[in-house]
Amino acid sequence: MPHYGDAEVIAAVLIFAITFAFLISERVHRTTASIAGAMAMIVVGIEGYGQKEAFAAIDLNVIFLLVGMMIIVNLLATTGVFQWLSVRAAKMARGRPLLLVLLLSLVTAVASAFLDNVTTVILVAPVTLILANTLEVKAAPILIAQALASNLGGASTLVGDPPNILIASGAGLSFTEFAAHMAPVSVLSLLGGLGTLAFLMRKDMVASPDAAERILQLDDSDLIVDPSLLRRGLAVLALTIVGFVFHGALDLEPATIALSGAALILLVSNADPHHVLRDVEWTTVVFFVGLFVIVGGLEHTGVLADVAKGIRDVSGGSETAAAFLLLWVSALLSGVVDNIPYTAALIPVVANLKEDIGGGDVLWWSLAIGADFGGNLTIIGASANVLVANLAARGGSPIRFWDFVRYGAPVTLVTMSISSLYIWLRYLA
Repeated sequence: MPHYGDAEVIAAVLIFAITFAFLISERVHRTTASIAGAMAMIVVGIEGYGQKEAFAAIDLNVIFLLVGMMIIVNLLATTGVFQWLSVRAAKMARGRPLLLVLLLSLVTAVASAFLDNVTTVILVAPVTLILANTLEVKAAPILIAQALASNLGGASTLVGDPPNILIASGAGLSFTEFAAHMAPVSVLSLLGGLGTLAFLMRKDMVASPDAAERILQLDDSDLIVDPSLLRRGLAVLALTIVGFVFHGALDLEPATIALSGAALILLVSNADPHHVLRDVEWTTVVFFVGLFVIVGGLEHTGVLADVAKGIRDVSGGSETAAAFLLLWVSALLSGVVDNIPYTAALIPVVANLKEDIGGGDVLWWSLAIGADFGGNLTIIGASANVLVANLAARGGSPIRFWDFVRYGAPVTLVTMSISSLYIWLRYLA
């Protein structure tokens, strides 16, 4: 196996580090950085890692799962259902801003579990800006709360958060197995997170009686623009989720289930595929493609196996120590770098570590929890955070880095404490 003194290993590490630096700095688009890094990894001439090996490193199960779910969600979005849900939540809150924050966050969290958190925040953020303007309160705290809730709710299922898709595919975990382990801690942490947000925002979220009355006067009767498509789309989404639950018994991969759902909703909606496919987040898909190639090059050189050995040595070969080390290090690092590339890089590390020290799948859950919940620490920790910040700035309510940390850091501390207790009681006690 190559060693760190080898020029090829140094080149692979440099390519990865430079790509990561561009991802953090956002000097260029993350997809551009990912593809540039992937091509550099191929053409630099790492022995045994050419185009064939690089393309084989691309996990098509992840790619097609993303594409399939994006098609389903994009068609559902055209019905206006997400706008309707947001306005209904506002009216249920009777114009009380703090209750509105909690209800919109809850809607976002639940939707993020079954769709994906990035898509969910894209759909609900524009409506949130309108509601905040109507109530005459700051939109930024509400949007931050939704981003945090999307990461907590999305952690509960395989399809809810991009790191989960990567972990489930890399570890060979089924939809039901993933949900059985992650949904309980996700629900507990969501409750803790919402309680923390309610405490932090209690003095800022106050609206005048006139503003609250304007919310109650909002008309949501015409927000569902295509009831027929909504009924058919929800039926397809339900069938797709059932397919995820039973994909093991059906001997089908989640990607096949998602693409089948996408094909079915295209058939029953009679939608123009050109329009539907145009709205797929292809930049995100291509970003994943480049990421797989880069991480594949690192894994090929043996760097990630050495990292796993380092964690094993620090933990003394103890599964308990390794689990908590992985949990908290993942949370801290995912707070300062996007949790998607971090997770992609750590999957081979955890696989090697699990093989070295033995034991159950607790290391996978430690990685998933740390990456998902740690992404709430800062505005750059998760893709949903970055998208919310972009949408907020576009809507005239910019979110500064420290504004996000003001809410994100306490929520992360509370949810990680809950998660630590969960890991200990369920897997290690």
